[in-house]
Amino acid sequence: MRKWRWRWQETHSLKDLPRPGAPRRFSSAARAQVTALACSLPRSHEVPLAHWSRADLARHVVTIPTLPTISARTIGRWLTAEQIRPWRFHSWQHIQNPEAFLQRARPVLRLYEQAASLLGQGIWVVCADEKTSIQARQAEQAPRPAMHKHPVYQSPRYTRHGALHLMAALSVADGLVYGQCHARKRFVDFRTFLETVVIAEAQRRRVQTIALVLDNGPTHAPKQLPRWIKELETTSEGKLTMQLYWLPTNASWLDQIEIWFSLLQRKLLHPNHFSSLDDLEQTIQDFIRNLATDGLHILAVTMTDRPNNLFILSHLLISHAKK
Repeated sequence: MRKWRWRWQETHSLKDLPRPGAPRRFSSAARAQVTALACSLPRSHEVPLAHWSRADLARHVVTIPTLPTISARTIGRWLTAEQIRPWRFHSWQHIQNPEAFLQRARPVLRLYEQAASLLGQGIWVVCADEKTSIQARQAEQAPRPAMHKHPVYQSPRYTRHGALHLMAALSVADGLVYGQCHARKRFVDFRTFLETVVIAEAQRRRVQTIALVLDNGPTHAPKQLPRWIKELETTSEGKLTMQLYWLPTNASWLDQIEIWFSLLQRKLLHPNHFSSLDDLEQTIQDFIRNLATDGLHILAVTMTDRPNNLFILSHLLISHAKK
C-alpha cells in the first residue's frame, strides 16, 4: 500500500513503471497477421504446399510488405502459445446426405444401445466384417526385445509367405469375437463363416434371431445374401431367423468390429513377423482366445459402460431423429 500511495503522490497515476528488458520488437497486429496466415491453406496464398511449417511461414512472411522479418523460432513460439499446429492434419468424415444416412444409421445405433436387453429377449446383435490381405511376412532377423533406452527393433527386410483374409464377428452385448481365416474373400467364404461360426454360436446360445450388422462391401453380396437367408429360415423351420441391418454408404466406421480390428492391428499384426500362413492363422486364433479370457472385460466396458464416440453419435442421431 505504501508503494501505491507514494506512486500516486509522485505521478498522480497507478500505471506500472517501465519494466526492465528489451522492448517488444513486433506489434500485436503483426503477431495476429502471422497467426491468421498459419490458419489458412498455403495454396490460397499461391504457395505450392499442402501445409505450413514454421520455416515455410517465416519465408512467406518476408514476401509480405506490411510485415517485418520474423524468425521461424519466434513464429513457432507464437503458435505454441495459441496451440496452433498447421503442420499436423487428421482425416474426418463428412456426411453428404444426412437424411439417407439417418435412415440407415438410426436402426443400427439403436441396436447398439439395446444389445444387452435384446439378448435377453433372444435377439443376438452381431457386427461382421472382414480384414483383408493380412500378410505373413518373416523378417530376416527376429524382432529384438526392448531394453534400457532402446525400443523393440524390427528388421526392415523380410520374406513374404502370402496373405490371409480374416472373417470376424463381434457380439455387441458381451464383446466376444469370433473369427475364421480364408485364402480368398468371396461371398461363398463369407457364407461359410456365417454357417460354421455365427449360426453355430447362435444355436449354442439358443437365440431365435440374429441381428446382423454389415457394411456394403462386395464380399457380403447384398443381392445374394437375402436369398440365402430365406433358404436358411426354410431349412431351420423358423427356429432361427436372421435380420440384416445395412450400414450407410461409406460408413463402415460405424461397424463395431472395426474397434476389434484396430486392437488386432496394434497389438498383434504390427510389427509383422510370421514364418508361414499357418503360423499367422494360429496366432490370430490365439489372440482371439486370449482376448476372450483375459481382455474381454476391457472390450465390453468400452462398448457398454463407458460411452464412446459411437454411442455419443447414437444419442445425437436419435435425439435429432425425434426432433
